[in-house]
Amino acid sequence: MRLLMEEKKKKLKLDFTIFENNGRNDFVQIIKNNKDKTTKAFDFFMDGIKNEATDSKETRRILIHYIAKQKISKEEELHLKTRVYDILKKLGIGVPFMLIPGATLLIPFILKAAEKKGIDLYPTNFKSNKKES
Repeated sequence: MRLLMEEKKKKLKLDFTIFENNGRNDFVQIIKNNKDKTTKAFDFFMDGIKNEATDSKETRRILIHYIAKQKISKEEELHLKTRVYDILKKLGIGVPFMLIPGATLLIPFILKAAEKKGIDLYPTNFKSNKKES
């Protein structure tokens, strides 16, 4: 299956004619020049999303177990704490930017500034992927 997905990635041919017809040749050239970077960033994002989904399923399983048995292991408790912490990070970044029009453009700058100041705003799944790439 992985081979099939890799073949699909290689065969992907993007159609930029809509941009070219509207006089956006400079935009098309920038996209073509940064194709590898863009693909790598998109793959990184999709891996993070996939890991988030897996963690959400695990969190749901742990919560159901806790509700039924009123007891969980230390590893499960640590997992729940990490997930709650990640949710609070996402809410802390996301909510103000959803309320202020156009503020979503500032998120990358805020993440970079927080990183320089030693503040960790990245969710756990994206942090582990970030170190690998």
